[in-house]
Amino acid sequence: MMKKILSLLLCAAMLLASCAVFAEEAKAAIPKYVFMFIGDGQGLPQINATQYYLGTLANPEAVMPTPQALSFTQFPYTGIMTTYDATSFCPDSASTATSMASGQKTLSGVINYNTELTEPFKLITEYAKEAGKKIGVVTSVSLDHATPAAYYAKVKSRKDMYDIAVQGLTGTTLDYLAGGYYAQPAGKDGDQQDVMEVAKENGWTIANTNEDIRALNADSGKVLAVVPDLAGDAAMQYEIDRRNIEAGGGDSLSLAEMVEAGIRVLDGNDGFFLMTEGGKVDWSCHANDAMTAIDETIAFDDAVQVAIDFAKEHADETLIIVTGDHETGGLTIGFATTGYDTHFQYLANQKMSYEAFDGEIAKLRENQATYEDALTLIEENYGLTQTADKELTLTADELAKIKTAYELSMLPKDERVIGDAEALAYGGYEPLSMAVCHILNNKAGVAFTSYSHTGLQIPVYATGVNAELFAGAYDNCDIFTRSMNAMGLAQ
Repeated sequence: MMKKILSLLLCAAMLLASCAVFAEEAKAAIPKYVFMFIGDGQGLPQINATQYYLGTLANPEAVMPTPQALSFTQFPYTGIMTTYDATSFCPDSASTATSMASGQKTLSGVINYNTELTEPFKLITEYAKEAGKKIGVVTSVSLDHATPAAYYAKVKSRKDMYDIAVQGLTGTTLDYLAGGYYAQPAGKDGDQQDVMEVAKENGWTIANTNEDIRALNADSGKVLAVVPDLAGDAAMQYEIDRRNIEAGGGDSLSLAEMVEAGIRVLDGNDGFFLMTEGGKVDWSCHANDAMTAIDETIAFDDAVQVAIDFAKEHADETLIIVTGDHETGGLTIGFATTGYDTHFQYLANQKMSYEAFDGEIAKLRENQATYEDALTLIEENYGLTQTADKELTLTADELAKIKTAYELSMLPKDERVIGDAEALAYGGYEPLSMAVCHILNNKAGVAFTSYSHTGLQIPVYATGVNAELFAGAYDNCDIFTRSMNAMGLAQ
């Protein structure tokens, strides 16, 4: 009898020991640090174009095409997801970010509400916060834009940007909010309390100089970080323009640096969930500016590299997920006039974003510049030339397109006659900028089919703890579900 009792006690002890080991392993299988990267408007075409561009520049003498890997394209697990919402196969950022943040479908233009606009959704950031994690949101566009908003706000219309801002600043979810400024800092009519005052009243540390942002750390408290050198629409600089600032002796913060600052602020005993959006991939593709879109993808890739470097020091504690919300522009690699050839190196002749070039066109208009002046400016900034027998020599048809666009751009906007042909050619953007972008794109062998979003499926890349959950084919709502499972969170 005594032997049986001892045997049972031994079995019980072994069982308890096994349970303890299992529990410890289960605990270790939940990531302490979770990075979610969303390239707005970034589908496979944008990623592939960036790989081909970098590979072409790095291997000018290569006999075979040689793409260059990006940091996240080397992740061990890949998936592909659908992006349609309750409205369309070609969704917007509000509904797609809602699906990823809450696991629910909704209407285009709606953030974290059901299709009847009666019930708000609970967000993954809220679940993570309840589990003890600190929460950060970083974006290269305005802080009240749709994608970042989906991770901290609930509104029936993405246009309610002041409401979005106030929710983020008065709520209990966020510990770090960084990137651009606010598109509606005092409401639509400019008659509501300024968001900076709201931030101060709610205990935020405001960092709005390069020095202050670079000095942020775990003792900084709850941080609102706004880059000081804002570009249009309260956003960070386009990467191509940011590098020009740096090359000219200036100092301009990158998306990667905003992620670095976020890690310093958020790191703690229970870890963090940090969502980072590369928002200007989308904007440059709306404007059919291939080179600027590629540079934005490079800036996004640099930001991901920050997370990868962090994970090297926390290999058994980190999960990194990289995806997009939808594709923008219908970017395609291959154009009729180049046949089966591409010339990605041609894009390197572009020196500034379409937005910066718009500013140069405004100067031409103000100074009543001639068509020849415009051609000189185009050659300086895009390499397109009238000189014969050059790689980027303009054809008669291309010159005619530039001349037509120049004449329209030299008119004040309220005097321009925009019919169907002009709307199709320029998409509501500055005519001369669009004409030049399209010509350079096509000579390089790339093209866009739209100024809007498309219905393409989007790739997902994952590495780290539980990254295998993101392999396969699924819907964008499953980004939420799989992230919840990966983090050990229950609804």
